[in-house]
Amino acid sequence: MAGSLLSVLLEVPLSAACAQVPTRTDRFGAEIAAAEAAAQRGDRTDAMARARRITTAYEQTGTRSSADHSAAGRAYALLATGNAAATRAALAAFDRAVAADSGNLDARRRLGQLFLDAYNGPEARASFEAVLARADGDAEALLGLAMVEEFEGKGTAMATARQALAAAPASARVLSYVARLHLDAEAFDSARAVAERAVRADSTLQSAWSVLGAQAWLRGDSATYQRALRAATLLQPRPAEFYTALAEAAVRQRRYAEAVRLAEQAVRFDSLSARALGVLGTNQLRIGQLDAGRLSVERAFALDPFNLWHKNTLDLLDKMRGFRTVRQGRFEVVAPSDDAALLALYIVPLLEQAYDSLARRYGYQAPTPVRLEFFRQHADFSVRTVGLTGLGALGVSFGSLLAMDTPNARERGTFNWGSTAWHELTHAFTLGASGHRVPRWLSEGLSVLEERRANVGWGARTTLPWLLAYHAGRLRPVSQMNDGFMRPRYPEETSFSYYQASLFCEWVERTKGAGALPALLVAFREGADTPAAMERVLGLRLPEVDAQFDGWLRQRFATELQAIGGTGGRDSSGGEFVQTMKRAVRAMDTQRDSARLLFERAHRLFPSYAGDDGPAWYLTRLALDAHDTTGALAMVEQVTTRDETAFDANKLEAELRERRGDLTGAMAALDRLLWIWPYTAGDHEALAVLAARAGDHARAVRERRAVIALRPPDLMEARLELARALAAGGDTAAARRELLSLLEDAPSYEGAQQLLLELRKRGGTP
Repeated sequence: MAGSLLSVLLEVPLSAACAQVPTRTDRFGAEIAAAEAAAQRGDRTDAMARARRITTAYEQTGTRSSADHSAAGRAYALLATGNAAATRAALAAFDRAVAADSGNLDARRRLGQLFLDAYNGPEARASFEAVLARADGDAEALLGLAMVEEFEGKGTAMATARQALAAAPASARVLSYVARLHLDAEAFDSARAVAERAVRADSTLQSAWSVLGAQAWLRGDSATYQRALRAATLLQPRPAEFYTALAEAAVRQRRYAEAVRLAEQAVRFDSLSARALGVLGTNQLRIGQLDAGRLSVERAFALDPFNLWHKNTLDLLDKMRGFRTVRQGRFEVVAPSDDAALLALYIVPLLEQAYDSLARRYGYQAPTPVRLEFFRQHADFSVRTVGLTGLGALGVSFGSLLAMDTPNARERGTFNWGSTAWHELTHAFTLGASGHRVPRWLSEGLSVLEERRANVGWGARTTLPWLLAYHAGRLRPVSQMNDGFMRPRYPEETSFSYYQASLFCEWVERTKGAGALPALLVAFREGADTPAAMERVLGLRLPEVDAQFDGWLRQRFATELQAIGGTGGRDSSGGEFVQTMKRAVRAMDTQRDSARLLFERAHRLFPSYAGDDGPAWYLTRLALDAHDTTGALAMVEQVTTRDETAFDANKLEAELRERRGDLTGAMAALDRLLWIWPYTAGDHEALAVLAARAGDHARAVRERRAVIALRPPDLMEARLELARALAAGGDTAAARRELLSLLEDAPSYEGAQQLLLELRKRGGTP
């Protein structure tokens, strides 16, 4: 996201700007420079007064030069806080400046930045590209393009910023931006080195001191932090920008409560800073301060009415007023009213189990109540998380506030909502145990590992694309793994990094013992960086960690690597495994015995492959065609125990096991099914019947309640079945209450009357 319009425009060196604008008829040059200087030091009153004098004179003047238009645009930009008309006037003035002098590159650059700060990426890009068409290699235009790419969420911002730096190695603005990108990627050494270069190049650049101070604050470097704060305060006696930058850096490190504290300081210094108010409000919402957060975001949006993040957030908060909250034990479940009862039935007991398990493992208890928000539209979840639609994640953790999609926000068979909830709750523990200082890659790896511990089949597993990427050397070593999350080189690298990070955690636990992972979190909490934490807990330097982990991976996946290895390290054909699968699929229709032998060979080559296009699923189908129930069960189990979203496979396994009288196995398969898709009443009915037959009355009651939550066509019959299940489980009082409530709605319902009489005969008249 771009910085505030005011902060960005003011950071252009005035001497450079003036040098590129005709000065012979520049009537407003000195006044606009003074206005911008006043704004930069925090004297808003003086800045606004000077800007208004310029715009008043500009509007009363007849013929104007390109320099006049440009100066007026800068003045309107100063007046743009909470004033959309001023922003539009600034755009018009810069347009006129370019029309009057097509060589006025400064006006084109400012026009691009103005579009970007109005959240119009395409127009901003066009403006910067227009500059580059006239001045190839223009550093300021390249910097603007990098900002556009960052705004658009592309992974090319750093590469473009490096082009700008190559064009102007001493540009403090470019250096400051590159330093901030390093900071965002948690490359703290690089961030500090480049920020130091920026302040040496221009000690009056506020953003450079902000980046230097932020990295020092994050690393606990008090001396550097104090130096940066002193310098920032000399430039701006009430350094709102400095504290806002610190708050933003804290957010990127997932230190949300500290971000609120820092943003509050920024707002105390400048109550009209939309940027500071936005950071404050967004993070108040993330830590559960919903009323205060809404108020802060409303104030920010009033000052910056172009801000889509804030508008979307306010719209979503309005929508959430219709949500229902279920409070139970240590958890609050907030969901659309039609989903809340059903989802709470399952998610609260699961999270209670997860809480106890994680508390034991990490020696830490997350603050309660833990709030879990469900969103039926993925776009709403995305807005809740980052303010815009388009986020690819399924869930997010801000500590003791979790948010995620409902199961029906995704296509059936693509999402396991139980494993996602367990994953996000794990973050609450690993973030808290590390003081919110654990690197992103390690926190994600721990969450994926905990998914695999939680339930059979949950969590990321070995896939052919991941294995091919590892075989081809396209995955990063541990020492660079954070870049797989923060600077992915190709679209799949982030998802690959999740699994790889979980394997690292598994390797640590297997080689160093169960206490090593919690010890790493303690090391980070106490201020260690990644190299120091590794050496302290594992007794290894980072190069040794890289080498030993890689050796372990090669040994663990030796069979699979041999199967998918092609003619060389860069061969992505999939080797013998893929060739065998292709031959088997071709033989399916005409040579089924040959196909079965080929699929069996493919399964031996890559035994952990569990996708719905894998050998185990094909072998299941072939066994069913041959009426080989035993063989089909053996193969389908290979799928359901390795693929957390295998809906059809779990459905089939439940049916096969029930036929064989394996009630326990059938119920386990149906339970797994419900964590993929809980919206089919027939699945709940089937599980309720099986549970009753097996004497598992608590599960039968849960399933009967789930049927009611789904609002079946015959609601009265569903409520009667719930009463029967309660009575069968020995809870006669609850069964009577259910029946009396049912009879209040349907006094002549014969089935309810009969059951109530039976219960009275058994236990006496109440």
